[in-house]
Amino acid sequence: MIRTHEEHLAHYGVKRRSGRYPWGSGGASPESTRNRDFLAEAAKLRKQGLSDAEIARGWGMTRNEFTAQRSIKRAEKKQEQILTAQRLEEKGWSRSEIAVRMGLAGESSVRALLRDGEKDKADSIQTTAKMLKSHVDKKEMVDVGKGVEVQLGITRTKLDTAIEVLKQEGYELHTNIKIPQVNIPGQYTVMKVLAKPGIEWADVSRNRANIKQIESYSIDHGRSFFGFQPPLSVNPRRLRVNYAETGGKELDGVIYVRPGVKDIHLGSDRYGQVRVKIGDNHYIKGMAVYKDDLPAGVDLVFNTSKSNTGRKVDALKKLEPDKELPFGSLVRQYHDPATGKVSSALNVVGLKEGSGVEGSWDTWSRSLSSQMLSKQDPSLAKKQLDVTYHNRIDEFNEINSLTNPTVRKDLLLKFADETDAAAVHLQAANLPRQATKVLLPVPSMKDTEVYAPGMRHGERVALVRYPHGGKFEIPELTVNNNNREAKKLISSGIDAIGINHNVAHHLSGADFDGDTVLVIPNGKRLVKNTPALQELKNFDPQTYRIEKGSGIPPVTNQIKQAQMGRVSNLITDMTIKGAKSDEIARAVKHSMVVIDSEKHQLNWKQSETDHGIPALKEKYQGSKRAGAQTIISRAGSDFRVPERVPRPASQGGPIDPKTGKKVYVLTKRTYRDPKGREAEAKTIMKRLAVEDDAHKIVSHNPVPMELLYADHSNRLKALANESRKTALPLKGRPYDPSAKAAYKNEVASLNAKLNNAKRNAPLERQAHILANAQVSARRRANPDIEKAELTKIRQQALNTARDRTGAQKEKIRITQEEWNAIQAGAISKSKLEEILTNSDLDTVRHLALPKQVPKMTSAKMLRAQSMLNSGYTQADVAAALGVSLSTLKVSLSE
Repeated sequence: MIRTHEEHLAHYGVKRRSGRYPWGSGGASPESTRNRDFLAEAAKLRKQGLSDAEIARGWGMTRNEFTAQRSIKRAEKKQEQILTAQRLEEKGWSRSEIAVRMGLAGESSVRALLRDGEKDKADSIQTTAKMLKSHVDKKEMVDVGKGVEVQLGITRTKLDTAIEVLKQEGYELHTNIKIPQVNIPGQYTVMKVLAKPGIEWADVSRNRANIKQIESYSIDHGRSFFGFQPPLSVNPRRLRVNYAETGGKELDGVIYVRPGVKDIHLGSDRYGQVRVKIGDNHYIKGMAVYKDDLPAGVDLVFNTSKSNTGRKVDALKKLEPDKELPFGSLVRQYHDPATGKVSSALNVVGLKEGSGVEGSWDTWSRSLSSQMLSKQDPSLAKKQLDVTYHNRIDEFNEINSLTNPTVRKDLLLKFADETDAAAVHLQAANLPRQATKVLLPVPSMKDTEVYAPGMRHGERVALVRYPHGGKFEIPELTVNNNNREAKKLISSGIDAIGINHNVAHHLSGADFDGDTVLVIPNGKRLVKNTPALQELKNFDPQTYRIEKGSGIPPVTNQIKQAQMGRVSNLITDMTIKGAKSDEIARAVKHSMVVIDSEKHQLNWKQSETDHGIPALKEKYQGSKRAGAQTIISRAGSDFRVPERVPRPASQGGPIDPKTGKKVYVLTKRTYRDPKGREAEAKTIMKRLAVEDDAHKIVSHNPVPMELLYADHSNRLKALANESRKTALPLKGRPYDPSAKAAYKNEVASLNAKLNNAKRNAPLERQAHILANAQVSARRRANPDIEKAELTKIRQQALNTARDRTGAQKEKIRITQEEWNAIQAGAISKSKLEEILTNSDLDTVRHLALPKQVPKMTSAKMLRAQSMLNSGYTQADVAAALGVSLSTLKVSLSE
């Protein structure tokens, strides 16, 4: 008899316990069902003669745990009854009707529930208020903004009511406390803060770093994270340096790695862009690739263009004193999943999972930048810009065809913002089959060849590197996928290509430490190129080195950055205006001096004179002191405007219903600058984002290329406005209670995902507070820090702060079943808006706008795998099987 009970109990099961509930006791049902199931099942087993101890043992609990769970379930059942009675009374039901509906004895039972409910509500508000008071008294200022209620497990109404209780006692509630977003300069997160009596808004705003979370802060927030750890070091004896004299120049930037060595691995990848600590104070950087014929005792070979001085250390880089950025780059580490400790000395460049290793470059944007396309023929630019616009028109029409108005409105507004951004960035649609590839050296390749898996053997391709001065830095090569050396090194790597060092030099001096190129099939010669400029062949910027004792002031970072911006804009404007090759060469030479002027202390002023830069500026930019003149060079430049915010709803809302344009109001905020003067607050925007008409920022005498881009920007701006105008009047789909019941599991799942996403909000705000304090300290210590370096510091600080606070933003990924529930009206309009705000946009688009992706048959898949195993490239396989390369890649990934 007991054995039968135990089998039944095992079926009920408790796989794990989390919080207050035994997991598995209610499956995917709501908690009310779990409570009833728990109590009913327990009562049933007791009637069958089992003791509490036997029931607990069968459910994998101790007796005390079982008793506690039963008490909790009883209380929750009572609370469920109270809430049901309150809800039905609010709907106008009589107490006798409520009693019948709930299966109670009579009106007296309902009165008791309602009486208990009011007392419970008042008690819980006072308890919440006491909890808040204790935290504020201890920490002085605490975050009570959006998401805190989820973190605490209470309703927003209850939290707000408790705050009101404290306000009556003299505590201060301050809103609109702006916290700068560390990784997006100029953007802010708005906080709501509860403070001790006497602490005013200005005090909170000045001391934002002291705003605390209601939860007690711990270093890892009660969890373990894989944050940045001190990197593993490789003994210098295990490293061999291949210098320029022995062929290192032709392989500059490549790090050969002995395969199978425990502490220098790339996981499952074959190549990656890495940083490696050597000894105590140095490191090497470059592209790591496995090589199985390294000399005995050597685990790493570092190839460099430097000459052998007799000291290995001279070929290495010194570690930065910054412990958070020892390599000067944001890196990701390999960890032992069992211990969480670093397991490899190879630190991969990039924070995003998967970046910097095999396969990641193939996912980069395939758009053509204005910096590249504007240097080509206007006919090609017009064609690709037209494709870009019509693709957006198609997407706009697809979104408009959706039947769910809430989803349609959300996607239309997001589409409008994306289209506005596209109108500023001026990127164009990709050419057929183009792809971004990382460069690896293959010395045996000819100057006219490239090893390019994914491209067709024998076809011609153009290689484009960003940035480049002009068509003279675009080599056109023939694909040779039969090179043995390349096959051994790269195999069928989907996002790497092999070239020799001469081709790399042609690519505006590229090397092999992670440099990338755009590979464009060019059989129709759509992408134009010209011969390399002979004037640049033997030019050495080091001839402008400033001699000690010359009296010439040292070059600072600010000077270098300012001059680099000026000469870059000059080269862009000259190219668009049709400058001659010898003139372009002068500007490019000067840019080479400027870019190294701080590092090697080069006399950029003498270079400016020698290369006639003032004359070039006067000819192509209007005067010797002029700056950017064309829409290409002006579009993305920073432009300061008086600080403004979206127009509030009380004044008509942030969108003009007649035009669809965004509407702003000035804050008129002022602040004290470092010299104590009152100054007007400004917002930094991109120049083209400020102008409604792109033609306002073309040059005085615009060439056809400029007009093409101005027209393109204007039509995208108009489409964005039309999208907002269309979205504004849309109303949500009516909520359907019967659909909620039919899709109860999906609704419960979506609610759980939403709560998880919202729970992160307070932690993310705390992370920005901590990161801002760290960045501010770093800037005070180094006021002259480079803009690019500051960007790295901001991201690293935010990454570290997120680890410490436990902030891990996880976008909601809606399943097909959950999408069906949304479409059926099982989710209310307000809840759906929250879900969409916190959802992965790509997933929503895939569900809302499903596209049929062709699949390969099992027979073709077998043939494809066989051909790949025999050494054929993916492009060869796709051509042989009569499918597109994208179809092959999708099929292989499944």
